[in-house]
Amino acid sequence: MIAGTGAAEGAGHGARSPWSRLKVIVTGRPFRLLAFAGAVLLGLGLLYRTLSRYSIAELSSAVSAVSLGSLVMAGLFAAASYLTLTFFDFFALRAAGKPLPYRQAALASFSSLSLGHNVGFAGLSSGAIRYRFYARWGLNAGEVAQVVLFCGVTVAIGLSTLAGIMLLADPAAAEQLLGFSRGEVVGIATLVLALPLGYVLLAALPERLVRREVWRLHRPPVPLALAQVLVGTVNFACVAACLHQVVRQMADIGYPAVASTYVAANVATLITHVPGGLGVVETVVQHLLPGADLIGPLLVFRIVYFLLPLALGLALLSATEIRHRAMSQG
Repeated sequence: MIAGTGAAEGAGHGARSPWSRLKVIVTGRPFRLLAFAGAVLLGLGLLYRTLSRYSIAELSSAVSAVSLGSLVMAGLFAAASYLTLTFFDFFALRAAGKPLPYRQAALASFSSLSLGHNVGFAGLSSGAIRYRFYARWGLNAGEVAQVVLFCGVTVAIGLSTLAGIMLLADPAAAEQLLGFSRGEVVGIATLVLALPLGYVLLAALPERLVRREVWRLHRPPVPLALAQVLVGTVNFACVAACLHQVVRQMADIGYPAVASTYVAANVATLITHVPGGLGVVETVVQHLLPGADLIGPLLVFRIVYFLLPLALGLALLSATEIRHRAMSQG
C-alpha cells in the first residue's frame, strides 16, 4: 500500500499540469531576479521618458509658478494619499483571511503602487509586485488575487463616492464644467452614490439571501466594506486636493470643481490604461478648465504625485530586494 502510494505520487509529479509547471517557473529564483530587474528598468525608463519631454528651464519655470506654500501642501496631500493607499492592502489582507502587520502591508502597497501608477494597467502591474512580497509572507496566488480584487473594488467605490459628493456639494460648478442641467447633475450624483451604498447593503445581507449557485460571492464583513468606502474616498479626495493646490495658482477655481475634474480624468485614465495617465490627465483638465495656462502646474502635479513616489518606490524596492537576498544567502 505504501509502495503504491509512492508510485502514485511519482506519477503525479511526472504528469504535472501546465499551471504547476508555470508556478515552478514563476516562483523560481531566476524568474524573480529577472522580474525585479525588469521592474527597476521600467521605472527608470518611465522617469526618463516623462522628464526628457521638458528642458531644465521648463521644469524650473513650472515649479517656480507654484508658490512654496502650495508646493508643500501638495506634497502633504500626496503623502496622505499614499498613506491612505496602504490601508487598501491592510484591509484587503483581512478580507482574504491573511492578516499581516501594517508595516508589511504598507511596504507592499507603496512599492507596488508607486510603480503601478506610472506603468498603466495598475491592477496587473502592481499585482505582480504585490505577489512578489506576499508570496514570501505565506500567501498563495489565489489569495494575492483576492487582495488585488479587493483593492480594485476600493478604487471604484472611492471614485464613485467622491464624484457623487462633489457633484452634490457644488452642482453649479458641475453644470458649468459638464454642460448638464441641475436635474441631470443630481441624477448622476444619485446614480454614482448608489454603487457604494449597494456594496455596503450587499455586504450586510444575510447569508441565506445571497448564497446561490450563481452568487458565489466572497463578501467582506460590513465593517470592512465601510472601511473600503472610507479609505477609497479619502484617497481620491487627497489626490484631488494635491491637484487643487497647484492649479489654483493659475485659475480661480474651487476644490469641488477640481475634484470633479480629477475624477473624470482618472476614469479616462482607467479606460485608456495610458501609463500614469500621461497626457490624458492634462488633456481632460485643460478641456474642462479652459482659459488658464495649466501646463506648468499640471507638470508640478505629475512630479509631486507620480514621479517622486516612483523614485522613492524604486529605491525602497531595490533596498528590500538587496536585504532579502542578503538574508537568504546568510
